[in-house]
Amino acid sequence: MNQSSLKEVAKLFLKLGTIAFGGPAAHIAMMQQEVVVKKKWMSEQHFLDLIGATNLIPGPNSTEMAIHIGHERAGLKGLFVAGFCFIIPAVIITGFFAWLYKQYGQLPELQPFIYGIKPAIIAIIIGAVYPLAKKALKTIELGIIGVASLILCFLGINEIIVMFGAGLIALALVSIRSNNKLNSFAPLTLLQTTSLLSATNIKLFLTFLKIGSILYGSGYVLFAFLDSELVSQGLLTRQQLIDAIAVGQFTPGPVFSSVTFIGYQINGLGGAIVSTIGIFLPSFLFVWLLNPLVPKMRQSKLFSAFLDAVNIASVAIIVFVCYQMGKDTIADWRTIAIALTSIIVTFAFKKVNSVFIVIGGSTLGYLLTIV
Repeated sequence: MNQSSLKEVAKLFLKLGTIAFGGPAAHIAMMQQEVVVKKKWMSEQHFLDLIGATNLIPGPNSTEMAIHIGHERAGLKGLFVAGFCFIIPAVIITGFFAWLYKQYGQLPELQPFIYGIKPAIIAIIIGAVYPLAKKALKTIELGIIGVASLILCFLGINEIIVMFGAGLIALALVSIRSNNKLNSFAPLTLLQTTSLLSATNIKLFLTFLKIGSILYGSGYVLFAFLDSELVSQGLLTRQQLIDAIAVGQFTPGPVFSSVTFIGYQINGLGGAIVSTIGIFLPSFLFVWLLNPLVPKMRQSKLFSAFLDAVNIASVAIIVFVCYQMGKDTIADWRTIAIALTSIIVTFAFKKVNSVFIVIGGSTLGYLLTIV
């Protein structure tokens, strides 16, 4: 590891943290384009293995992928630099909106600018998932597991059950073929810390530390947790929670930065700081523990089969997320035009930076809404 690698990591994730709209699937698609296609920091297969490993642990997936990539490129310092640089732009932007909201009781109207972003992001996800799917689809058996995983997603089965189920089926098949017994499977441990001393801040920190340590799934699952943890206890109103969801949707970077907004509403700047630290801290610890195990999993026949099945299930889940986003977003001729234009640009000009696709989608969306 050298200083230039650390600077490369910082520069990349500051950029992604500032322009990565659209949720985890979109963020991971942008990372794939940057670190596999453009910079060639790792192979398609290793990137896919990291996605599979990330899906097995709690916490925000795209943030954990950023942390993994930083660790791969620049060691332990890279782990912290990548995570911090990816998170901090979203936290600053969200903090600004939290201050505006507390001062004026409402959010500025940004809809014209974000109208075209989501269709463009769907194109970015499709562009990334295509090579990942080709790499993951190693055998007919894995193809069947992938199709079954996609069907289960459409049937509403929890994505964690889908992924672990796919992995366990692959383990069982390998075990049957080689007459092995399945005797090794080690879950990761959870960790804790504390900070900033008021009773409210300690409560906020511990609440978000717990959520960050156990939460699987999307930002919407996060909001269900927050409803039961904060709204039901009277610390936050349901309207504030709904507004926090809105902030998470139209700001770049991890949707978990909504927690910064919530912490600020409950206890000002101190509340924002401890809430943010609490929700993201477990991700750094989990990735630190997991990252060295990924190559070892790939070398083991049993765990390699498990990882392959988790990878194909992860691709199926990304496809399903893309379908859901498309269903919710592509609703009229304008969004269809933006999506098709973005897909053509993504596939025809593979080296075009995803930031230009996002900016292009946003600009086109704005122009079409004022026509």
